[in-house]
Amino acid sequence: MSKLIGRVIATENKPTSVDTFAFWTDSKLILNPFDIVRIDHVNGSRSYGVIEDISHITDANSFLTNYISSDFGDVEVTPPTFRVAMNYVDAKIICNTKGIYIPVQSDEKVWLADEKEIIYALGLDNKHCVLPCGFLEMYENTNEKVIIPVKFDPRFVIGPEGAHLNISGISGLAAKTSYAMFLLKAIQDNYHNEDTKNGSVAFVLFNVKGKDLMGIHLPNDFTEDGKNSIVQAEDERQREHAIYQKMGLLTKPFDHVQYLVPNGDVDRPASNTFLNEDELSDYIKNKMANQFVFTYEKDKEDLDLLFSNVDDSNQTLDAIQEYIISGAGGFDKCDDWQSFLNLVSKHCDPAESPNTKNKDIPVVSWRRFSRIIRKTVDHSALFERDARGNTVRLEDKIRKIQPNDVMVIDIANLGEIMQSFVFGDVVRIINKLQLGEYDKKGAPKPPKKIIIFIDELNKYASTETPKNSPILRQILDVTERGRSLGVILFAAEQFRSAIHDRVKGNCSTHAYGRTNSIETSKTDYRIVPNTYKNILTRLDQGEYLIQNPIFRSMLKIKFPKPLYKQFKQN
Repeated sequence: MSKLIGRVIATENKPTSVDTFAFWTDSKLILNPFDIVRIDHVNGSRSYGVIEDISHITDANSFLTNYISSDFGDVEVTPPTFRVAMNYVDAKIICNTKGIYIPVQSDEKVWLADEKEIIYALGLDNKHCVLPCGFLEMYENTNEKVIIPVKFDPRFVIGPEGAHLNISGISGLAAKTSYAMFLLKAIQDNYHNEDTKNGSVAFVLFNVKGKDLMGIHLPNDFTEDGKNSIVQAEDERQREHAIYQKMGLLTKPFDHVQYLVPNGDVDRPASNTFLNEDELSDYIKNKMANQFVFTYEKDKEDLDLLFSNVDDSNQTLDAIQEYIISGAGGFDKCDDWQSFLNLVSKHCDPAESPNTKNKDIPVVSWRRFSRIIRKTVDHSALFERDARGNTVRLEDKIRKIQPNDVMVIDIANLGEIMQSFVFGDVVRIINKLQLGEYDKKGAPKPPKKIIIFIDELNKYASTETPKNSPILRQILDVTERGRSLGVILFAAEQFRSAIHDRVKGNCSTHAYGRTNSIETSKTDYRIVPNTYKNILTRLDQGEYLIQNPIFRSMLKIKFPKPLYKQFKQN
């Protein structure tokens, strides 16, 4: 039942408006930013507001008045003068039941909204909102506390109305990966049926830190790496499972998982992954993993991805790439990476260069190209003559992806250049797949939507990434037209302000985790009320501020711990 808590204030210095109002309330009443209040309005309508700030005032004219009334600064003295005090609350109008948005009237009663009114006010009653994204706690630390599951309209998350998710927050405390994986788990649970109305979904996830995502098919034991006893772990498991059940989700980890792990040295198969030899062998034995390689014959056209963070303002590196692909200068006779590198070395020597007729590409550019290529390709187990045994090409695996499949591509133990190469190659493959370039008679039909999840987006689409970067071009292409192709990007980074404006601008959903005051002072946060900015600096793990077109206001939500195995970070 609604509770009366105050009345609207409208003064000469602080009038109400179509967007904002203030109300006084008891100074001891506990309210919080993001709480929802109700005001009766004209023509029998009701307006709903969200609390943005709370202030406390007295009838003292100045600080000096309080100081004098305490016997000129005696902290032990009880002031003889009784001060009239109250709290006043600044709120923002989020909706009106009849669409009437003239300013709310002075002295109108203000009530706490009940659960049904909160759901209506925030737009959570939309019948299309079926995708769980967490839960909110309204009126915390009071007897009126309300816990409400929050659900997205999937049409505004994975298309067709809107798409792409951006998650920001400082490392460790913000739990960006955990929140992204919670949403992906919710999507898999809701789209496990291929005949679902909005089409089938598959997932391609990049593991970028340790073994974070290398056990998502295994259940979480909630032992916190030995910190919890068996009894504590079981209690926590039951609590977390109850939250998942309340939100209509399954309590098991991810299904249909395949791991694609970088190929290692002959005597050390796990040299390019954080999995140990036994774990990798067990995954391969159980047909849950393959090691991937790149072959010259089929992957030479992707060499431009190695230069994604190299400034090529004269486009000489692009010219070399086209020269190689065309087969000029003897490159048509190369059949492996070693013969390719040997021929590149010849082009670096004016006396031996086969490129005697075409002088458009200077030797100095060939030498630059050679330095970058050799640093990555030479003597690398990832660049092989062909894929054999337990090794595969990423293109050959991804083009066969089916609805509900989860492919985890491990790049955590690779160098930064190689991480970019793998990421760019995968995005390119998925774009080709959804554009129908792999279609042929009898080929399996790809899922209608493929969600790509990548952490550390700043490595590929920062404000400092060269404009000619092929990976940046691909990410912009995904965010700008991927919605129509069914290619959806879920991305995370520490600092939102460092990401390319067009990438952020094309994301329909934004999740803000804990960050610092330097970050919140950037222009990216100018639409966020000051009180909310301060809240961002002290959010706990498992808390996010969410912005989505279907919600009438930014929401502060919580989400449960992952259901899949958590590896200890060294």
